[in-house]
Amino acid sequence: MANDNVRLGKNVVIPRQELVNLYGCDVGDGTKIGAFVEIQKGAVIGKNCKISSHTFICQGVVFEDKVFIGHGVMFINDRYPRATNQDGSLKKEKDWLTEESATLVKNGASIGSNATILCGITIGKRSIVGAGSVVTKNVPSGVIVAGNPAKILRKI
Repeated sequence: MANDNVRLGKNVVIPRQELVNLYGCDVGDGTKIGAFVEIQKGAVIGKNCKISSHTFICQGVVFEDKVFIGHGVMFINDRYPRATNQDGSLKKEKDWLTEESATLVKNGASIGSNATILCGITIGKRSIVGAGSVVTKNVPSGVIVAGNPAKILRKI
């Protein structure tokens, strides 16, 4: 489940701990994490969030409080990923360049199942990202977005 570098707040719920991979992250009080979730080092999860199964939260992602994440949501932290270096050698952790600005999911936002969130963007307060959407740019507060690429459908 978690290594020694994980900071879990009070009353964090992880029903299937053996099926969750946490390392080097912070998880706030009262958050619930489903099975087959991975949260990488440097990610910060706020209080009272719900992260559904099969979700991947990479380094550089920050959730404020009361964020809902549906099943199978993927966060991306590298705009130009490659398996190998220019010399052909397999990339190692030290070779990876992640986006410098964090991906921020603001207070009370909801992200539907199977959405993909590209790096370095902000998802606004109490906004909703529709299931299956690909979010390529900032989402304002209080709107619903959906599609590929995600576009504003309406205000909430």
